[in-house]
Amino acid sequence: MKYRVGIVGCGNIFPMHAAPVRDLDCCELVAVCDSKPELAQQRAREFNCRAYTDYRQMIEAEQLEVIHICTPHFEHAPMAIYAAEHGVHILCEKPMSIDYADAVEMVKTARQNGVTLGVIFQNRYNPGSVLIKSALDSGMLGKVFSGKLSVTWNRSDDYYQKSDWKGTWDKEGGGVIIDQAIHTLDLMRWFVGGELEYVDASIANRAHTTIEVEDSAEGVIKFKNGILTAFFAINYYTTDAPIELELHCQKGTATLVGEKATISFNDGRTLIADKNPNEVFHYGEQKQYWGVSHVKQIENFYGTLQKNTQPDITGEEALETQKMICAIYDSGKLGKRILF
Repeated sequence: MKYRVGIVGCGNIFPMHAAPVRDLDCCELVAVCDSKPELAQQRAREFNCRAYTDYRQMIEAEQLEVIHICTPHFEHAPMAIYAAEHGVHILCEKPMSIDYADAVEMVKTARQNGVTLGVIFQNRYNPGSVLIKSALDSGMLGKVFSGKLSVTWNRSDDYYQKSDWKGTWDKEGGGVIIDQAIHTLDLMRWFVGGELEYVDASIANRAHTTIEVEDSAEGVIKFKNGILTAFFAINYYTTDAPIELELHCQKGTATLVGEKATISFNDGRTLIADKNPNEVFHYGEQKQYWGVSHVKQIENFYGTLQKNTQPDITGEEALETQKMICAIYDSGKLGKRILF
């Protein structure tokens, strides 16, 4: 069986979905969609399929079975809900939405209509992330005591001025947290596990002149299992420094710097995992720093569709990260701790 697949959103992230779909035997990319006709037509020529400017028309005319959502953040929820209501499986780029209630509605509608909703958090598939998660789940590291993370990247005013939606509350839904730090925050939540107890955060725009949203954020996230985690994120550094994440555990310390994980046990042993230079995937005329983790998550999504099981990162799983992200914004805007 070949799934009839459509992709809505033909911008920068499009090749990370289109190229893997094209290479999967179980898929046929039949159509692409973008509000900019020339961009949709360009991508359609590139992938030998049909172009649309209305995703609803594409879903109905092409009798889609799967849709990939790669659009600006504020469009994710309405598109996913519409697709679910029409019996179409969904793989959505992060974040699920810019509003927690909308993300809840995405999950609810997918469940009611018996379709699969997956959300992209591809960094969970990096070798370093896999090593740390495995060491935690197996008990090798013992109890987690606390965690910390930092994301210090560069997104200049010029970067924002090139976009008609980034840097806005109503379209992007935020800045450094929802767009840059969300992957590292998701990894921390995945590693630590458990439900949230509270989020206490501050946000500010300290170095940008043309955006509405935050370019810096810091705070604490406490989980109901008692684990405190601290985060610091800015996007006014002069380069994209490697992310840093550290877990202080009973039997050692797990550190992630960029994609490289180092586990230092109290007894002197060390485990290391990093990007495999032999694992490559060519997305086309695109920077190759994306690696292969998008491919792995997309393969997992279609593999579970074929088996009628659930993907690794379901809508329900991603909803917990969405709750955390939205709580950071609520805490920062209201100036108070958000309790769960």
